[in-house]
Amino acid sequence: MASALSVPLLSALLGGAVALVFLAGYLRRKRADIAHLPPSAAAAAPDLPKQVRPAGQNKKGGGHARVHHHHTSAADKEAAKKHHHLDVNTLRGHTDCVTALDFSTDACNLATVCADGVVRVFRIDDASSKSFKILKINLPAGAHPTAIAYSEGSSSVVVAAQALLGSSLYMYADVGAPPTGGNKQQGKLSPPEIKWDHKKIHGKESVLNLAAARATHGTGDGSTIVISCSEATDIKIWHGKSGKELGTVDTNQLKNNMADISPNGRFIAAAAFTADVKVWEIVYSKDSSVKEVNRVMQLKGHKSAVTSLCFTPDSEKIITASKDGTIRVWNINVRYHLDEDPKTLRVLPVPLHDSKGSTCLYEHMGISPDGKVLAVTSGSTLQWLCAETGAVLDTAEKAHEGAISGIAWAPRTIPNGGAPAFILASCGDDKKVKLWLAPEVSST
Repeated sequence: MASALSVPLLSALLGGAVALVFLAGYLRRKRADIAHLPPSAAAAAPDLPKQVRPAGQNKKGGGHARVHHHHTSAADKEAAKKHHHLDVNTLRGHTDCVTALDFSTDACNLATVCADGVVRVFRIDDASSKSFKILKINLPAGAHPTAIAYSEGSSSVVVAAQALLGSSLYMYADVGAPPTGGNKQQGKLSPPEIKWDHKKIHGKESVLNLAAARATHGTGDGSTIVISCSEATDIKIWHGKSGKELGTVDTNQLKNNMADISPNGRFIAAAAFTADVKVWEIVYSKDSSVKEVNRVMQLKGHKSAVTSLCFTPDSEKIITASKDGTIRVWNINVRYHLDEDPKTLRVLPVPLHDSKGSTCLYEHMGISPDGKVLAVTSGSTLQWLCAETGAVLDTAEKAHEGAISGIAWAPRTIPNGGAPAFILASCGDDKKVKLWLAPEVSST
C-alpha cells in the first residue's frame, strides 16, 4: 500500500520541480526583454524603474555611467553656447566676491581685491595664457577691501578697506608679480610690506572707489595722485608715494556714487545724488606740490542723478551716464576762468533695456586707451559702445554669474596669442576676473 502511494507522490514532486525550472527560465527571459526595451517602449512600462528604462543598460552600473556622461556633455554644450567671442580668459583663485581691480601703468600686472581679505597681483604677459603668476598679499585682520588703485607706476598699490571703526588706506610697495621664468615662490618668500597707512579716512563711511593719475599738467612732477571717494559726500586727495593728504572736496549732494581723476592729474569729477556733476581743478605750485584744489565747473544738463562717469584719455572731455536714460559727452577744455561754461557735445540714449523695456542704469564706465570704445556695465551685463556715436558694438548679457563689481582697461595693448590687443578686465560677485578683447570699431 505504501509503495503504491509513493510512486504517484514521487511523480508529482518531479513534475513540480520541472514546472519551477521552466517558470524560472520564463521569468529570466521576460526580465531580459524588459531590460532591452527601447526608450519609447520603456516609457509605456509603468512598473519599470526609471533608471533602467533607457536602452543599452545590460551591464551592472552601465546606466549610471551613461547618465553622468550625458550630463557632462550637456554642460559642455551649454558652456560653449554661453561663451562670448570677446571673452579671452578667466583668472581664478579668488575665494569670495572680487570687489575691485586695476591695471599697472605698464599693463603687465593686474591687481585685485577680494572679500576674502587678500590682494592678488596677476602677471599678464599674454592675455590668452593658460596660467598666470600670482603674488598674494594678506590685508590686516578685519580689513574688508573695497577699492584698489596703482600708485607710482607699476611698483605699488593703494588699497581701501572697511573695518568696524571706518575705512583705512594701505600702501604696499614692490607688488609686481614675478615675470615668466621667475621664481614661483618669490611672492611667498618676500611679501610686500605696508609703507604707509591712514585710519578712519572718511569717518565711519566706506570708500566707494579709488582713482589715480600722474600729475603731468602744468608744473606737476609726474607723481601719482590718488583720490578716495566716500559713500558720504567727501572726496580726499592723496600723494601716492608719501601718503600725504593733499586736500578734501565735498560734493554737498547727499551721497556720492563715484569719482574720477583726469589722466593728467588736473581735474576731479564726481557723480553724486543730484543731476549736476561738479568738477574741481588741482593747482600745482612751481615746486610741483599741490597748492590748492578749487571747484571750477559744474556740468548741467542731466535731469536725474548721474550714476557713473569717466574722463577721456586726452583729459579734455567727460562722459556721464544718468538715471534719465542718457549719456552725455562734455567738453571741459574751456576758459572757465572767463566764465565760459563746459559744452555738451553729444546726448546719446542709453541703449540697454531690461525685460520690461525700462532703461537700465550704467553702474561702471571706462573708455579704452585709444578713446574709441566705451565699456559700461549694468548688473551682470557688460556692453561696449562706440565712444563717438554711442552705437552698440557688442553686448555680453551674463558676463558674470552675478553683479559686475568693477571694470578696468589695460592702459596699453597686451599680447593676446602674440598679437597686441586692447584688453578690458572685469570682476564680479562670482569670484571671477575675466579678460575681454575690445570689439572692432568701424572706420566709418
